[in-house]
Amino acid sequence: ITSLVFGLFYCGYLPSFWVRLRLLTVPIDLTFPAGLCSVVTFFTGSPFAAQATVGAGLLCTVLPICCIIAADTCAYLGGKTYGKTPLTQISPNKTVEGLAFGILGSMAVAFLCHCLIAWPASPIIACGLGFMIFLSSVFGDLIESSMKREAGMKDASDFIPGHGGVLDRFDSYLFTGVLVYFFWYWYFFLNGVPISQLLHMPTMPIIPIIN
Repeated sequence: ITSLVFGLFYCGYLPSFWVRLRLLTVPIDLTFPAGLCSVVTFFTGSPFAAQATVGAGLLCTVLPICCIIAADTCAYLGGKTYGKTPLTQISPNKTVEGLAFGILGSMAVAFLCHCLIAWPASPIIACGLGFMIFLSSVFGDLIESSMKREAGMKDASDFIPGHGGVLDRFDSYLFTGVLVYFFWYWYFFLNGVPISQLLHMPTMPIIPIIN
C-alpha cells in the first residue's frame, strides 16, 4: 500500500505542478536588448519590438526546463572530464566535480535569460533560481536512483534504447516543478499580485437537468 500511495504521489501529483506553473496568468513585461532586436530583425526581415508583455506561465515553465537541460549537460561533461570524487553511493556515476559544473550550467542559463530579456528582474534572483532548480533536479534524480536500487534495477524500463525508461529521463523534473511553482507563487504574492492570478481554479460545466 505504501508503494502504491507513493507511486501515485510521485508519478501523478508532482507532475501536476508543471500544469499549475504553465497556467499562471500574471503579465510579465519584457525588455529586449537592442543588439538582439537588430539580429532578429535582420533574419526575419520585419521589425522586432524592444518590449513585449507575455504571461508568466510560459516563462516560468520554459526557463526551468532550459536550466535542467543545461545542468544535466554540464554535469555530464564536467564529471566525465574532471570527475574524481564520488558524490554518493546511491548513484555511483555522479561526482562532486560534475555537481559543480551542473550548478554553474543551471545558474548560467538563468543569468543569461536575465541579460537577454530582463527576466527574472534581478540577477540575484536569476542565479538563486538557477541554483535551486539544479538542487531540486539532483534531488529528484537521486530519489529515482534510490527507488531503482531498492527494486534491484539498473533502469526504470527499456522503453528508450540506451537511456532506460521514461522515468529515467524525467526524474529531474518531478520535484523541480513543485519548487519553481512555489518560488514564483510567493514571489508574485509578496509583490501584490492577486490570488486569482496565482491559483487556477477550473470551472465545471453546468449540465442542465431535464425532468
